[in-house]
Amino acid sequence: MANLRQTPLTCSGHTRPVVHLAFSDITESSYFLISASKDGKPMLRQGDTGDWIGTFEGHKGAVWGVAINKEATRAASGAADFNAKIWDAVSGGELQSIPHKHIVKSVHFSNDSSHLATGSNEKLIRIWDLNKPETPVLEFSGHSGCIKQAYYLRDDSRVVSCSDDKTLRLWDVKSGQEIDKLEFTVVPNSVEVSQDGQILTVTSGTTVSFWQAETLTKIKEWKVPTVVYSASLHPDKEVFVCGGDDLRMYKFDYNTGAELESFKGHFGPVHCVRFSPDGELYASGSEDGTLRLWQTTIGKTYGLWKCVDNSTTNNTNNANAGVDALSSS
Repeated sequence: MANLRQTPLTCSGHTRPVVHLAFSDITESSYFLISASKDGKPMLRQGDTGDWIGTFEGHKGAVWGVAINKEATRAASGAADFNAKIWDAVSGGELQSIPHKHIVKSVHFSNDSSHLATGSNEKLIRIWDLNKPETPVLEFSGHSGCIKQAYYLRDDSRVVSCSDDKTLRLWDVKSGQEIDKLEFTVVPNSVEVSQDGQILTVTSGTTVSFWQAETLTKIKEWKVPTVVYSASLHPDKEVFVCGGDDLRMYKFDYNTGAELESFKGHFGPVHCVRFSPDGELYASGSEDGTLRLWQTTIGKTYGLWKCVDNSTTNNTNNANAGVDALSSS
């Protein structure tokens, strides 16, 4: 396989930069991928192939954050129109719109999809009961800058958030109080909760750092060759991937920090990166308006990638992952 090169699948459709993405868990119909774009139209795709499934229509401004529940039955989005919206991920219909007083940057479902955490430019994180969404059941205040991302963790008993105020904070859902705080020298661009909920992956400047989710104790920290906007830890915790300002996708050894691979594919900075729930691929979203799917193990037969011995280009015809890609594989 040494002579094989990485051939990403390119998912077109958005007309503006792609700024956030999220995967569902593995369902009876494989798994799904949702993307947020400044074009205001979140898109749902088949996660292992990139096939377009549908577009959620209704926002009147850039969409900054998206989420999909574990079962892929509900989706959520937060936008510059000061609203968080809940969608039926099967029919595509809008179920709820939750007004805020400023841009909604982040949305995340609780494990049972009954509650939604939102983070906004009001510098607040809110918890909403989706059965009674008129007023939030909790409001976390303490950040002095706009919220970039906020996620549930530890069976929904905690929320972690990062902000333009150069801090990452841990909140207790029961008491509504801040538990702990990390301070960075530059703004943390992203935080990811590992699939087992144990590790936080944080990007700031040219650094990717890893922290115990329970105690916010630093595990390790690695320098990368560019200002990094997003990073994702593989489910087996052997490698992580990241992307940022220099348009490249990087894969590193989690334990040693050694660079394993780097690939040019996007034509703009990489804003978001996530591993699929089975770890077989990772998705990236860029300023260039596209998503790309990359193989974790290059040359392995998976999804639309077909392994051919002594071939250096697999699926070179898959310029757009979708119906055309399916017919060419």
